[in-house]
Amino acid sequence: MYTSILSATMQGIRAIPVQVEVDVSPGLPGFSMVGTVNSQVREAQDRVRTSLHNLEIPVPPRRITINLSPADVPKAGTGFDLPITAAILESLGQLPKGGLESVMVTGEVGLDGQIKKVRGVLAMVEEARKSGCQGCIVPWENRREAQMIQGIRSVGVRNLGEFMRTVRERTWEHPEKEREKMEIAPEITADFREIKGQTAAKRGALLAAAGFHNILLMGPPGSGKTMVAKRIPGLLPALSHEEAMEITSIYSVAGLLSSKVPWVSNRPFRSPHHTISPQALAGGGKIPMPGEITLAHKGVLFLDELPEMKRETLEILRQPLEDGEIHIARVGGRYSFPAEFLLVGAMNPCPCGYYPDRNRCDCGEHEIKRYQQRISQAFLDRMDICVTTNAATYGEFRGEIPDSDSIQWSTENMRKEVERARLIQKERLKESGICYNSQIPPGEISTYCKTSEEAEKMLQGAFEKLHLSGRACNRILRVARTAADLAGKEQIEEEEIAEAIGYRSFDKHSWK
Repeated sequence: MYTSILSATMQGIRAIPVQVEVDVSPGLPGFSMVGTVNSQVREAQDRVRTSLHNLEIPVPPRRITINLSPADVPKAGTGFDLPITAAILESLGQLPKGGLESVMVTGEVGLDGQIKKVRGVLAMVEEARKSGCQGCIVPWENRREAQMIQGIRSVGVRNLGEFMRTVRERTWEHPEKEREKMEIAPEITADFREIKGQTAAKRGALLAAAGFHNILLMGPPGSGKTMVAKRIPGLLPALSHEEAMEITSIYSVAGLLSSKVPWVSNRPFRSPHHTISPQALAGGGKIPMPGEITLAHKGVLFLDELPEMKRETLEILRQPLEDGEIHIARVGGRYSFPAEFLLVGAMNPCPCGYYPDRNRCDCGEHEIKRYQQRISQAFLDRMDICVTTNAATYGEFRGEIPDSDSIQWSTENMRKEVERARLIQKERLKESGICYNSQIPPGEISTYCKTSEEAEKMLQGAFEKLHLSGRACNRILRVARTAADLAGKEQIEEEEIAEAIGYRSFDKHSWK
């Protein structure tokens, strides 16, 4: 007897519909599974057979053939357990024939019949909605995640007994109770007012957040680089509903959603260790999973101790920093992951960390140059802002020196400035389809980054004296455009160009 149940598999962060076809027929008893499946999917036959036996549901000694279609799409994960079980139960007459027509089913089945959570449910339910399905049956632990998708009814089940009742009663057709609403209320856990001094670093962070510019913080240990980096997400505007859904879908695929709050309401902040592998940073695996740069999508990726990272790891960032996405090629296909993040890098100026303080630094000039040149100029070209942090004085640390700018440099006030600058950018760039000054394409720089005559002369002088690349020059103009937006100016003046050039300290001296 032939039965077909709709399910889905994940390809990157995209759900691909899969028809689970089961045929129970006379012949030599056994399970056979076809359709380009990995070991996780193939092991489903043992989980399904044992769970049915433990629930005292007899499986007659017949030949059971399972086909996962389309056969040319690689299948992975444990989410096929439940649709395979459902198809077998329907073939054996335990479920009404056609009872799951136009219903998507996913879930892992334990040996005791319990249904366990799976990854990627949000994307699967969205795909089911687009395909015109009437409903979805998902594990109980995934139900809140699934119910975030409007326009389709999702039902959570705890075990096979509950699943069978749901199918017989067609629960997805019953009137639905009021859905839980996704609350997007960003939490600000750290304030810039807690950072003593470091006005230049705060200004750099403000510019970075306002224009979504990449920023490099360089200074001795304990000077506040990490403190600044961790507070930057608090300056970014709250997530829109669409952004929150996109990030939640990514975290669902990665298996990082909390069971208590199954959605992402804050801008991501990812801070991988400097020993991270290229595959963990970019994403990888036989069937690729999101890496750290995708998990930082729409948020902040903080890389501390940049020179300590493998050069091949850092170089992987060059393409996604330009394109906002990462492409991974495998034999089974080409996978694309979103990677639109604000990069915050931090590093010491030398191996000991205290250069240029010669009272504390005993590194040789050659040693310092070799340390700094672990980071390629091509990578540095993609950083918009470089800020040097200096150790706070004792007076600043103890609060004996009054900080006249403490109110101005609070996270709350800085965020208001960022939001005001973002509104200016949104209005200016509404026809271009981009959101931030950092995204202005090279061909549109002259349109959106108009300069005064004096500012143009200053930029030309810097271009010739510092031997700037075209990419570096464009990034100077983008940063200057953001500085002008913060100042409420329509045209970039000499002051903004001077500030933006000042942030290109890695284009000079030992960085060459």
